[in-house]
Amino acid sequence: MAVKDRMSGNEAVAFAIRQINPDVMPAFPITPSTEIPQMVSTYIANGEIDTEFIPVESEHSAMSAAIGSEAAGARTLTATSSAGLAYMWEELLLAASNRMPVALALVNRALSGPININCDHSDGMGARDTGWIQIYAENNQEVYDNFIQAYPIAEDPQVHLPIMICQDGFITSHAVENIELLEDGDVKEFVGEYEPEEFLLNPGKPIAVGPYSVTNYAMEAKKNQADALKRSKEVILKVAEEFEKISGRKYGLFEEYRTEDADYIMLIMGSAAGTAKQAVDDLREQGKKAGVIKLRVFRPFPADELAEALKGAKAVAVMDRTESYNGNGGPLGSEVTAGLYRKKIMVETVNYIYGLGGRDFTVQEVYDIFGELEDFIENGKAPEQFQYIGLRK
Repeated sequence: MAVKDRMSGNEAVAFAIRQINPDVMPAFPITPSTEIPQMVSTYIANGEIDTEFIPVESEHSAMSAAIGSEAAGARTLTATSSAGLAYMWEELLLAASNRMPVALALVNRALSGPININCDHSDGMGARDTGWIQIYAENNQEVYDNFIQAYPIAEDPQVHLPIMICQDGFITSHAVENIELLEDGDVKEFVGEYEPEEFLLNPGKPIAVGPYSVTNYAMEAKKNQADALKRSKEVILKVAEEFEKISGRKYGLFEEYRTEDADYIMLIMGSAAGTAKQAVDDLREQGKKAGVIKLRVFRPFPADELAEALKGAKAVAVMDRTESYNGNGGPLGSEVTAGLYRKKIMVETVNYIYGLGGRDFTVQEVYDIFGELEDFIENGKAPEQFQYIGLRK
């Protein structure tokens, strides 16, 4: 039975952690994710869970401790944002290459500089090539649901990789929304107990974790890791199907919103998808065939599936909430166009940069972007690529 409540995104993640009751949580505070370890430590102090909380002196140490406890056979998680994730960089790669299914609650915040504590996706996108699964949420309900699905995905024997559950800093992490929670027992049964096949504290079966990889083995290790990430796509969908049975809420690699007959589609991630959906509803009332695809799973990147979903459109706006500084667009823009090219699907795409450092993204701006796409197709007026939306003149 669903339990109706009102929670911020951080509260929702902490509540999911309470229901899962993982073994170990090393963490170091950083805005805007600080509330998550704070709330979890309160649950521990109140005797509601028996998670071992480890206060460390830095985010680098937090991920180091997470790797150690996971290697010992303990279900482990941590939480961070922005520069905290950057400080973990070396350890992120080690967690993935050592095939540790650590869960990380990432509350997206701009990477400095200039110094800024508001939302964009530069932290998560910066870590896109570290080998972690990355799942993004539009709202508080989704971040709660995504975190409950995290361990069944990461710990699956076909995967065994770390996973980031991402939400937009302050926009969802601190905003309070209505939410439907699952019963504790249902979550416990769904997530199950962690029973690793190999772990350091397994008596009589010694193993080495993280040994030096000589030339003869390094490439094979990388290939096995890449194959596991590919396999995680199927596991993500399988876990989503099982989750729908207990929650009634359906998830996939991405969500298609009013795209069945859309001439113009906006592809976007995170909380701004709600803004785009509102604009699309308004445009539909005006007879405009607009739609939205909200990308949920960024790693593994669903290139083929997105290409199929976009092939019927006349033009697509690809929205990046980060800057790659490569002169050729953002991460999402680059990967979407590469996927379309490989599938030989020729759809006009325009890559936009929006919301950096927490800059507002408005319904009016979505109207304007769809207007540019229509002008492009109907009148041949090509929009500027990689333009910054909402930039002050």
